[in-house]
Amino acid sequence: MSTPRKIEVLESIFDPWKLQQDYQAHSMQGKTDYGATASFIGTMRDFNEGDDVTSMTLEHYPKMTEKQLNEIIDEASNKWSLLNVLVVHRVGKILPAEPIVLVTVWSSHRVDAFEACRVIMEDLKHKAPFWKQETLKEGSSRWVEENTVGY
Repeated sequence: MSTPRKIEVLESIFDPWKLQQDYQAHSMQGKTDYGATASFIGTMRDFNEGDDVTSMTLEHYPKMTEKQLNEIIDEASNKWSLLNVLVVHRVGKILPAEPIVLVTVWSSHRVDAFEACRVIMEDLKHKAPFWKQETLKEGSSRWVEENTVGY
């Protein structure tokens, strides 16, 4: 049986806490089997590779992105006992301090929730087809070739 999930790719700024709260209220209503909720919220920072960054534009191919995100969640579900997963990711122009990604995992036990949340986030950074172009303070732009290593 597939782990229940919601995957959303948004072009506008979002409130990660509200999305998580609303999703939990809707999808976990009446459930009493979860004992752990682990979340990660990634925000845009104003520096990278020693340079000041004023904005970032994220691009993706929707069907390819959704397919890869589902595969990432499936892989985590095969390793850990998960009750539900929420993944929200921004695309388009993003400014410093704006949220880029939300990963939330519900499980009966904290170890499963923590580990699955961490691995889903890392796999998302390294496997999901998102392309980042940064605009630097001095006006030039560049494509980000590699994500920072988190493992």
